[in-house]
Amino acid sequence: MTLCTSTLAQWTVNERRYLHQYPELSGEEYQTAAYIRKWLQQWQIELIPCESPSVVGLLRGTDGSKTIALRADIDALPVNEEGDKAYLSKNPGVAHVCGHDGHTAILLAAAKWLAENRGEVRPNVLFLFQSSEEMLPSGAEALVRQGVVDDVDAVFGLHLWQPLVKGKIGISNGSMMASSDDLRIVITGYGGHGSMPHETVDPIFVASQVITAVQGIVSRRINPMEPAVISICRMESGTTYNIIPNTAILYGTIRVQSEKTRQLLVAELKQTIEAICSAWGAKGEVIVDWGTPPVVNDKEMSQYVAGVVADHWGEDVLCYVEPVMGGEDFSYYLERKPGSFIFIGMGGDKSAYPHHHPRFDIDEDVIPTGVELFIQLVKQF
Repeated sequence: MTLCTSTLAQWTVNERRYLHQYPELSGEEYQTAAYIRKWLQQWQIELIPCESPSVVGLLRGTDGSKTIALRADIDALPVNEEGDKAYLSKNPGVAHVCGHDGHTAILLAAAKWLAENRGEVRPNVLFLFQSSEEMLPSGAEALVRQGVVDDVDAVFGLHLWQPLVKGKIGISNGSMMASSDDLRIVITGYGGHGSMPHETVDPIFVASQVITAVQGIVSRRINPMEPAVISICRMESGTTYNIIPNTAILYGTIRVQSEKTRQLLVAELKQTIEAICSAWGAKGEVIVDWGTPPVVNDKEMSQYVAGVVADHWGEDVLCYVEPVMGGEDFSYYLERKPGSFIFIGMGGDKSAYPHHHPRFDIDEDVIPTGVELFIQLVKQF
């Protein structure tokens, strides 16, 4: 039986389009939060104290011996949206180009149905409308630190996922997404005239050695069965064409699928970079801004999701996805409680651009699937 009716589906699409027009950056989602609170209060869902601008609601079940948490991220990205759709962002330089507007609307719709049919809801349901998924400090980490999920028995989240073909629901029994850490390498040399490099310690030359060497760490120091990525994405050095500068700064990202590999990779980075810099008379400093841990699904909870999907949509809709190297702060919930993160496939003509692209848009055809999945996960828990 389909619980997300055409009327509820259209309501969800309308809400998503409204949210899409008024995006807010991480940590600044105050209008979005006020909008969410208005609906929760209208549906007589209890508001749970938490740090603003996140919003947490609690619906008490008829049994209440178990509590299930459902999460949506509410923040947008610093992107100028492109395209000609009627619901383009009205906030210049800010846009929902990852799908969080869809996630928020889906969770609102699930809350609406569950509140209006609370006599059919046995467990308590905690609705996590979470700030700051895209930027640090993490909104998920903050809610965990505040103890919001301490009494939760399981936690579930979903992502409308463009790389997965439309019509599929993707899960993993373990590693699902990578950690995401920011890397900064400061190389200090001794500048001088470009025509007399022998009188200098050229930090740009040393940086070129470092850039090559860090890829060797992945290929020669990390188990090839363990996914790992180091990408140097930005370099700052120098002021003009004939002056060797004093410093060069490299910026990059580190992505891995396990905490053990994460720690090993950083240790190898520090040892390798300090040694290379020292060999050329420079000083190398490695600074890691620790970000989100890997997303590792609980096997039992993922199998629960698989059973719900297979029973409701059929085995052919379910697929087991390979881990991806993108990061997600849903990992903080999974470090504390059993749960599962779920991909709702929407790849195709209606969602042709990748996440974070200025022309990205979600395929609204899959919105009812997300709403139905959240409701069924609660009803069958």
